[in-house]
Amino acid sequence: MPTRLTTWLLLLATALLPTISSAADWIRIGVLSHRGDAATLQTWSPTADYLNATLTDYFFEIVPLNFDQVEPAVDSGEVDFVLVNPGIYVNLEVRHRVTRIATLNNRRNGVPYNLFGGVIFTRSERDDIEWLSDLVGKRFMAVDRTSLGGYQMAWRELRGQAIEPQIDFEDLSFAGTHDKVVMAVRNGEADAGTVRTDILERMARQGTINLNEFRVLNPKQDADFPFIHSTRLYPEWPFSKVRHISNQLAQQVAVALLKMPADHPAADKGDYSGWTIPLDYQPVHDLFKELKLAPYDETSRFTLLDVLRYYWKWVVVGTIVALALLFMSSWVWQLNRELKKAQRFLEHKHDLILNSVGDGIYGVNLEGNSTFVNRAMERITGWSAEDLIGHNQHELLHHTRADGSAFPGIECPVYHTFRDDMPRFVAEDIFWCKDGQSLPVEYSSTPIKDTHGATVGAVVVFRDITERKEAAEELRQHQAEFAHIARVSTMGEMASGIAHEINQPLAAIANYTRASIRMLESGKGDIEQITEIMTRAANQADRAGEIIRQLRNFIRKETPERSRVDINNLVREVAVLIGPEANKSRVTIDLNLQSELPPVHAHAIQVEQVALNLARNAIEAMAESDASTRQLTITTAPGDDKTLSVKVSDTGPGITAEAQEQLFDQFFTTKPRGMGLGLSISRGIIEAHEGRLWVETNVAAGTTFSFILPTAESEETL
Repeated sequence: MPTRLTTWLLLLATALLPTISSAADWIRIGVLSHRGDAATLQTWSPTADYLNATLTDYFFEIVPLNFDQVEPAVDSGEVDFVLVNPGIYVNLEVRHRVTRIATLNNRRNGVPYNLFGGVIFTRSERDDIEWLSDLVGKRFMAVDRTSLGGYQMAWRELRGQAIEPQIDFEDLSFAGTHDKVVMAVRNGEADAGTVRTDILERMARQGTINLNEFRVLNPKQDADFPFIHSTRLYPEWPFSKVRHISNQLAQQVAVALLKMPADHPAADKGDYSGWTIPLDYQPVHDLFKELKLAPYDETSRFTLLDVLRYYWKWVVVGTIVALALLFMSSWVWQLNRELKKAQRFLEHKHDLILNSVGDGIYGVNLEGNSTFVNRAMERITGWSAEDLIGHNQHELLHHTRADGSAFPGIECPVYHTFRDDMPRFVAEDIFWCKDGQSLPVEYSSTPIKDTHGATVGAVVVFRDITERKEAAEELRQHQAEFAHIARVSTMGEMASGIAHEINQPLAAIANYTRASIRMLESGKGDIEQITEIMTRAANQADRAGEIIRQLRNFIRKETPERSRVDINNLVREVAVLIGPEANKSRVTIDLNLQSELPPVHAHAIQVEQVALNLARNAIEAMAESDASTRQLTITTAPGDDKTLSVKVSDTGPGITAEAQEQLFDQFFTTKPRGMGLGLSISRGIIEAHEGRLWVETNVAAGTTFSFILPTAESEETL
């Protein structure tokens, strides 16, 4: 039975709908459902019934719309009238030419009010939130971004306190309805919230909340407005017609609304007191302009002042960062400038130093090509920087040796320098100048390293040693001349003694010869006696000849050539040469020669000259001594480290310490007729043989001159 009844009701409704549609036009009133669809229908359906009863040619229906559905519904023509908050209305007015025809009169204690505002509140026990400024960093909840009383009014007041909700709140959320915002704050889900006026009072009247649970922030007092509020007041909700609705119908609806008694049941259901003529909504326009909300949200209007207002903190931080970057950039630029200046100064100084030295300098890379040259290099060799830089230095400078033989690059000391990473010094070599002439040089080659310690080439510093070689040759010739002069001088001084010594064998020869003649003439001598006498004469002749040969060898100016010399034989020959002078001065010669000494590699005549000079000085030193104590001792012995020593000692008065300090200086002499060259020449000769000559005072009496010479074996080892 119920099923059959339902079927009949549906058929009846189906039958009646065309009748209603044909008898009355269906008019849809879109109402902002800011407290939920059920509350919206409960509040405003009586108003629709009032209009249906007043304007019987039309059938009015309430269509709840949430905040996101309002504008699409108007744009598509799904609704014919709209009852929304003034904020949405202003936007619809500009964008969709919606026109207000009446303004709602709200009710409080039976008194109508056509203004409303926003309430910013928190829980009453929140002692940390007493002022709007305390909301910074807090969680804040509103109804919707497009809700005038549920967000935008509060936003305007917060901005007046330099608080930007999107930036300064820890969290900004939207509940969708006023009731949810109130409950969220009460339940601690948000630290504070905002709703339109009269919401808290209505919920309190309904028993949903207790007003004592909340504290209103930034409370305002208006004598003609009884509701608690925190913001400025704005006109109440307008009842508006959509553009496609005729003015005639809009006028009929407006008249009907304005004629609604304040105590009409529909008004009671909606908790309002009827309607009044449309109010001025310019305050809402001003609010939207200030907040740059649609329809005043064009990007072009977002000025620099707005940026500074909204984002001043970030602007300050950005400015500080920009200034810091600018300072750092300036500092880096200044450092780079100073570094470049220092680099130019160092390069200039490097060039000055490089070009101010007299030695030739050039760099070589690992390929053997020249990388830089100094002016001395160009001046000495005749090669220009253009000739050398980038070209192989070995092929240009020392491709062949002095004798014209090839000098392979693999043997080039410069290449070896950066191959074995070892500096080296070449005492003598030749470079080939640009004009084809050779140039004797000495040079050093040192590795060049980069900042990581890797060898990248070598630097060569060379010096023209032409003058030094010529000076050395000249010195060698001078020394030879000095030695020759010394020998001649020595020979002259020994001449008298030598003549006496030679006269003795000559006299003996003459005597032996005469004796032999007499024996032959007398017929008394036998062959054996005469042979013995003639043998003695021959020995005396050999003796005289040996003296003459030694003198001739000594005085002869020979080219210095070194050979293996038996030092003991050399000393014995000196003893023979100095023998006549020693005899004349009544000086005893004592030879203390160590047997089986190794030979020395020396120029025999020069070393003999040294020994003869020292022996002769010793004889002269003992001229004033007692004749019985005059003794010349020549000692040979092995020295340390493959050397031989020769000591020439006398028993004279000795040499003072002051004289010893200058004894080897040229032209210093203690003898009245001395030249002061003998000892200096002697030291030069010994040092030229890699030896050493020095003098010591004997403990008993006299002086000892000593010199050491390296043995031939030691030099061969080297």
